[in-house]
Amino acid sequence: GKIAITDYEVVARFGTEFTLCKFILQTGRTHQIRVHAKHLGHPVVGDPVYGYKKQKFAVEGQLLHAWQLE
Repeated sequence: GKIAITDYEVVARFGTEFTLCKFILQTGRTHQIRVHAKHLGHPVVGDPVYGYKKQKFAVEGQLLHAWQLE
């Protein structure tokens, strides 16, 4: 596979189960944030492919949003 580099920063923690993170992509691979989050053991909430099979919340779609696009 091709190299994929993602920098991240923890913005806030919500108990022991959820964390708000800021991701900065150095490369632009398909599903990069989702794959890296799963690899770290903290998949994106609501992610039907790379997330947990049993979600804690009944959300439609994943809780992954862009603040800025460049």
